[in-house]
Amino acid sequence: MPTVREIEQALFQLAPKEGAMDWDNVGQLLGDPAAEVSSVLVALDITEAVADEAMAQGCQLIVSHHPVMNCKWLPVQTVRRDTPQGHLLLKILKNDLSAICMHTNLDVAPGGVNDALAAALGLEDPGPLGDPEGLCRMGTLASPMPLQDFAKHVCRCLKANGVRYAGDSGPVQKIAVGGGACGDYESYAIAAGCDVFVTSDLSYHQFLDAAGKGIRLIDAGHFPTEDPVCAVLAAYLRKTFPELTVSKSASHREVIQYYTET
Repeated sequence: MPTVREIEQALFQLAPKEGAMDWDNVGQLLGDPAAEVSSVLVALDITEAVADEAMAQGCQLIVSHHPVMNCKWLPVQTVRRDTPQGHLLLKILKNDLSAICMHTNLDVAPGGVNDALAAALGLEDPGPLGDPEGLCRMGTLASPMPLQDFAKHVCRCLKANGVRYAGDSGPVQKIAVGGGACGDYESYAIAAGCDVFVTSDLSYHQFLDAAGKGIRLIDAGHFPTEDPVCAVLAAYLRKTFPELTVSKSASHREVIQYYTET
């Protein structure tokens, strides 16, 4: 059976460590590099539910997109059972689980987060949007459709609980995508002549100003826009290590709900 270290190195072949942003924390973050692995759970985030799921399945390793620790929004200062982060880290370590996290290196990698998002939306001829980090992608729809119909298409393709969108109802065909919080790359979608930019975590003012900038916006949620890459990771691990049992988390899903009056 492969070791955690060998699986980490294989994942760095898919998404080289050098592609990670300087503030990021990628690779094996928890566990024993020499531990042998027979079963892997893949999830977008490592939550308490995901850790419990991995333990119930007899997994030795969790592979996630978002880092479980020491990232700019989740620094580790203490590891205490009476804090949510400390409780999770202690659970993982006490149960001999390891964790490998592929984050911004997987965002920029060919076949990574944003190529998976473009594929999930059925975009044709996807390619780089042209942003300096190489994060975002753009492609075209086989046939143009009104913005409202495309918003419905996005919601269904990503299995989102809902989407937020803004812009006139005219047809869209050239699409920019940025999985996760890529609102800062809106200007590159505009410069590329895209009709709409699909991303997440957009602010009120970004929606308010979009019409004046000549772009339609769709916020499909952080989880729905990034979760498609988990299937990519699972398929890659199965192909690279046929002896492994690899599953995608069934417990981890979109947590944001939308209430609407009927």
